[in-house]
Amino acid sequence: MNRSRTLTWIVISLSILALMLAACAPQAETVGEAEPAAEEAAAAPTEAPAEESEDMSMEPIKIGALAPLSAPGAVVGGEAMREAMLIAAEELNARGGIMGRPVELIIVDTEGLPERGTAVVERLINQDGVVGIGGGYHSSVGVAAKEVARDNGVPIVFAETWNDTITSVQYDEIFRIAPLSSEVSAVDVKFIQWLRDANGMKLEKVVILTENTDYGIPAAENTTALLDGAGIESVTFSVDIGTQDFAGIIERVKAESPDMIVTLATGEASYNFTQQAADAGIGPQDVPTMCNQVSLVSDAFWTNVPDGNHCFVRRIGLPQQLYNDVAQALVAEYSARTGKDDIESYAMASYDSIMLIAQAIEDSGSTDPADIIDALENINHMGALGPITFPINRSNTPDQAGVDPKWWHQFPDPAITIVQYQVEGQDATETTVVYPVIYQTGAPIIVGQE
Repeated sequence: MNRSRTLTWIVISLSILALMLAACAPQAETVGEAEPAAEEAAAAPTEAPAEESEDMSMEPIKIGALAPLSAPGAVVGGEAMREAMLIAAEELNARGGIMGRPVELIIVDTEGLPERGTAVVERLINQDGVVGIGGGYHSSVGVAAKEVARDNGVPIVFAETWNDTITSVQYDEIFRIAPLSSEVSAVDVKFIQWLRDANGMKLEKVVILTENTDYGIPAAENTTALLDGAGIESVTFSVDIGTQDFAGIIERVKAESPDMIVTLATGEASYNFTQQAADAGIGPQDVPTMCNQVSLVSDAFWTNVPDGNHCFVRRIGLPQQLYNDVAQALVAEYSARTGKDDIESYAMASYDSIMLIAQAIEDSGSTDPADIIDALENINHMGALGPITFPINRSNTPDQAGVDPKWWHQFPDPAITIVQYQVEGQDATETTVVYPVIYQTGAPIIVGQE
């Protein structure tokens, strides 16, 4: 074989090898609603790709959305959020989109992990080309994602990330309609004091079960400090997110002989702890227990925690009887799609987060993220949560307003109530509102008191 033919075969062989390696290489993970049916549910049909269309005015406006859709994230919460955000996108498209352009919602799975949150937000911005992002459940994801948003100048409206530092860093790009963790802790402790002072409950020691996350750690610290100020001793036990076996922790909790248990572990971990505690004789029917708010997903709660009756549960948002027209319409559609009688607060906030971005685009007449940020600072949006504004902003800084930096771009008025399951198998919509008194629909049932 001559030299020329040898070289030819070498080139061909190398080409074949390259093709084989490419075929075997890991494919880039598809982000968001990748499967055709889900993608179509999230956005109206779009025209041909940009290179084939001269009319850019009909190109979709892309909005990103964050939700934990797989473990160790709070999957039941993420699925509820996803459904609500899809409803928002479908409503927008049914109205003709935004500025006459269809909306394409790209939902990504954060898994409840900060490193995953960073990766998917980077992809949403730099590959998918979103102009804003809504949703978000876990604080650890929010803490990480806010840095990506700032670096790229793209706004995020967080729906369910409570950590105070998410807003206190005062990034132009970060907005939040979830409550502040420190404010929630204050309501928790006021409720516990009220149980003691107005209801005669023995309350000398509280055990806090928390998770090692950017939500759980500061929430436990805030709660501990406030309990100390109220003259109530507390002991905290912490676990990793997604923990399934609580046997060792429960034995240590029992040894403390607590008068109350406060559960700050999220998602399925909270179900595991509560039922395993009940099996060990220190569950909600034995010791007054504040369960995590995911307990308001009634079907999942009773399936996983059959001994969960008498749980106190923190509920963000007004009682159903005080819902406005937007909330009532959302509940009707959400119920038709999910079979639930009510909507979780974080799902409601997720819906609002997408609608806020849409209104900001309409108000500014622009898809430039800087213009959207300007519009969000000045927005007055009637959402499912009520009238939403961000009064602490670049025109009215925390220093100028005389408030803590945590109020930066923070919706100041989310309602917080405490409800209690008082009948086994009860639906969350029928729980008794026990606190604050202004919203009370019944007295608390206090168990385990001598």
